[in-house]
Amino acid sequence: MIVETRKILGVPALRVSATCVRVPVLRCHSEAVNVEFSAPVALEAARQALASASGVTLLDEPATKTYPMPASLEGSDDCYVGRLRTDPSVANGLQLWIVADQLRKGAALNTVQIAEALLRR
Repeated sequence: MIVETRKILGVPALRVSATCVRVPVLRCHSEAVNVEFSAPVALEAARQALASASGVTLLDEPATKTYPMPASLEGSDDCYVGRLRTDPSVANGLQLWIVADQLRKGAALNTVQIAEALLRR
């Protein structure tokens, strides 16, 4: 998509960030998230931070094409993150694909988890 957009518009250096997904799903929401940091963040450091985060499951194995797939993650409380890559459209940017079951990881469960965290403090 990035290469084709640059070619169609005739702008080889155009800064483009794009994600295309065609998946029929019943319950999971998905988000393509682009994050710009004030300093460079290595992909491996981002993977390590996400893998150690509570409530997050990192599914990011490009070699085996293992990424969060909305159709197969229904019924889970975690947020799944994958397709980590650098974002060529901004300095110090990363792209992430995030999937969660909106009925399980929605407002009600988040409220309970926040309350539990506050009680532990």
